[in-house]
Amino acid sequence: MRPFIIVIFFLAAVTFSRGGGVVLFDAETKLDSLHKQSATLSINDVGGVLVVTDADGHWPGFNMGERNWNLAGCDSIVIDVTNLGGEPINLNCRLDSPDIDFASMRGTFTYSVTVAANETKQCEIKLPPLVPMQLVGKLFAMRGGPGGIHLSGTDTKPGFHKDAVVGLVLFLNNPKRETRWCVRKISAVASDNGNTNTEQAAWFTMPPEQFFPMIDEFGQFKHSDWVGKVHSDDELKQNAALEAADIAKQPSPYNRDKYGGCTAAGPKRNATGHFRVEKVDGVWWFVDPIGYLFWSHGTNCVGSGNAVTPITDREFYFANLPPRGDARFESCYGQGNWAPHNYYEGKGTYTTFNFTKSNLIRKYGGDWQNRFIEQTHARLKSWGMNTIANWSEPRIYEARKTPYTATMGTGGRYIAGSSGYWGHFPDPFAKEFVDLVTKNAARLAASTADDAWCLGYFVDNEISWGGERSLAIAACVSPADQPAKIVFVDGLKAKYGDVAKLNELWGTSYSDWNSLLNSSEKPNENKAKDDLDKFHQQICEQYFKTIHDSLKKVAPNKLYLGCRFAWANETAVRAAAKYCDVISYNIYNKTPSELKLPDGVDKPVVIGEFHFGALDRGMFHTGLVPTKSQVDRAKHYENYVRDALNHKQIIGTHWFQYGDQATTGRGDGENYQIGLTTVTDTPYKETIRAIRRVGYPMYEIRLKVK
Repeated sequence: MRPFIIVIFFLAAVTFSRGGGVVLFDAETKLDSLHKQSATLSINDVGGVLVVTDADGHWPGFNMGERNWNLAGCDSIVIDVTNLGGEPINLNCRLDSPDIDFASMRGTFTYSVTVAANETKQCEIKLPPLVPMQLVGKLFAMRGGPGGIHLSGTDTKPGFHKDAVVGLVLFLNNPKRETRWCVRKISAVASDNGNTNTEQAAWFTMPPEQFFPMIDEFGQFKHSDWVGKVHSDDELKQNAALEAADIAKQPSPYNRDKYGGCTAAGPKRNATGHFRVEKVDGVWWFVDPIGYLFWSHGTNCVGSGNAVTPITDREFYFANLPPRGDARFESCYGQGNWAPHNYYEGKGTYTTFNFTKSNLIRKYGGDWQNRFIEQTHARLKSWGMNTIANWSEPRIYEARKTPYTATMGTGGRYIAGSSGYWGHFPDPFAKEFVDLVTKNAARLAASTADDAWCLGYFVDNEISWGGERSLAIAACVSPADQPAKIVFVDGLKAKYGDVAKLNELWGTSYSDWNSLLNSSEKPNENKAKDDLDKFHQQICEQYFKTIHDSLKKVAPNKLYLGCRFAWANETAVRAAAKYCDVISYNIYNKTPSELKLPDGVDKPVVIGEFHFGALDRGMFHTGLVPTKSQVDRAKHYENYVRDALNHKQIIGTHWFQYGDQATTGRGDGENYQIGLTTVTDTPYKETIRAIRRVGYPMYEIRLKVK
């Protein structure tokens, strides 16, 4: 999933009035104490700060500088803001604790609120509760703890802790246009009863010896109850019977062909035996193998491994794990070493337990794999979904009952000077990169190139493009043997001939071209702008072209679905448009309706990831876009997909992910309530009803778009 340099939580904004608390910002705040970021600041006629952001600013807004606030008695932030523009804005508020570490996400907490065009509102954003003193250092390797406690996920230190806030930043995320907004007041306030629900929970005051173990044999939090919690193997079996009856009543939408295409959309298009894309009456679509219009409504990570969790060093968390050697459950134990940002990073191999699998064994018995495969295809069809999306188990989509996307990665040598949450950017000029892409494409095509059920291929995920010129600058500061750097210097040599001509333009003093090659200094970005821009574009295009050529050579009938942008610069998007059949974005927001491709680019788009979560069913973290409850989560799902259906370029949405992550987290600490099913493989009824509400009539909605 979802790398994120700054984790942005999108919370509902409400109008309310509440007294008390701590004023963080108001009309008395000195303008010269604020540090502007790609913006101009001024006092307006109502005593607020007018912020006018630059059109090309990546994180425009302002920073309040070093502060010292103790917000332990507060549970919400209130922002009094007006959007003075004609388009909505997503305003982000970031709070920092001491020793902030963006690589691991320790010590920072960021929220976003949507403010409609010309709207004035007070926005309430919930703060996470403090870790109970007796549990400090004992809750680790998770992003969130019980009740929504904010943890770093990296080690035994707390994550963001509101009793020591040293900074506040208000900013927009790469708006690509000038914006105007006014902030009048920011306050931290206590709840009406002076206490939070978490602090009233019985477990909050338990001593460690009573609190642990905190996870039951089904992978659920022991110390609270909720609707749908499983208490016995019999309940699991009863849930299976109830779901089977529900699916029998609603087996599938009407007017669908076997692939899930729309048979009521008028005459069939050209049938090629494979999925393709076509613009029809100004609106983009997939076209399925037999020629019907198709809109991809699906979910990622369809499989039996969503709730795999590390147990090494945390054995005391878990009650009644099956004994090692138990023939029934031994295969649920495994080994892992993936930990890019986590307590386990650098610690080597750790032992895992798969709660999804163990619950499927309890639920379906010895033939659980086949029953789970059949159930999964029946579920998706009944829910109004028609796509098994990224990172799903081949043994499930190879049943060829639901269209699917396949995935591959790149790799090889990386550009040493690059950086990003998930690691360095691959060097597309490196022989190792080309060889690996060629090898991976051939392996992927061997089982999918001629499969009509396969839509196409995602390649890589949320790689770190940086800002404009970032990759060219990264090449400049890399070692002399970096393939991308060698290509860059060779190009400059061919352009300028004499290094003195480059020195004159760049303001440098290289003695010869080898001196430039061996330098690790960052060039002056303004003076070298044209050369950096050109090479940044060359890197982007080389990346996409290499992948495109390899895929089309071995699978000419499959769609290249792009790299799943989480953040991207315009040059990268234009390069994707040049070589990809479909551009893919992972958009963790309340709506994808603001998606806009660069001027002149007209391509279909797939949303590769989105989700919403809530804390009312025993999980510890909401994921990237929190909601108030399961009912609220369901509402957000329906609205998101409806907005996508009404966007002319979006041709599909893929939810992340099929099942909840483990309550105690995966290898990188993520433990999000983002599944369509629980850890016990029980569907979230509210969300499923919402999926059906939008999934069953989705073609009627799409066909009305003009």
